[in-house]
Amino acid sequence: MSRYLRLRYSGVPIFFTVALADRGGRLLVDHVATLRRAVEVTRAERPFGIEAWVVLPDHLHCIWRLPEGDCDYSTRWRLIKARFSRSVPMGKLRESHVLRGERGVWQRRFWEHHIRDENDFAAHMRYCWFNPVKHGYVERPEDWPFSSYHRDKSAGIVT
Repeated sequence: MSRYLRLRYSGVPIFFTVALADRGGRLLVDHVATLRRAVEVTRAERPFGIEAWVVLPDHLHCIWRLPEGDCDYSTRWRLIKARFSRSVPMGKLRESHVLRGERGVWQRRFWEHHIRDENDFAAHMRYCWFNPVKHGYVERPEDWPFSSYHRDKSAGIVT
């Protein structure tokens, strides 16, 4: 079994990609309120800042900023995934899901990237904003409803 070692840098923004087990489905946008609630409850227990977030039908991207001295994003993702999974229909179960007590909703892992500098941060913000365009869901970022783009535009962050 693989053992993944995750970086543990405190106070830096972290970009994440998290995907459903069933790529090509619509579970995240069909149950976006459930996802928001899972994030909200987790943030109340284990605070973190949300710099950017975009939810697509079968995956999401976001940038978090954890409190200084706190590097435990893995537990936060475990809680968000578990809370969401308990509230939506089960996915297709393989034997490995059954053995681990999983519901077959999420891919087991997630991808993270610790932001290096201001240019890297700006590039990952744009990536979140424009990902629905890249995937062909909309022609402009402002047309996608499940994005922090709207918050950022109102705040004058989008240029």
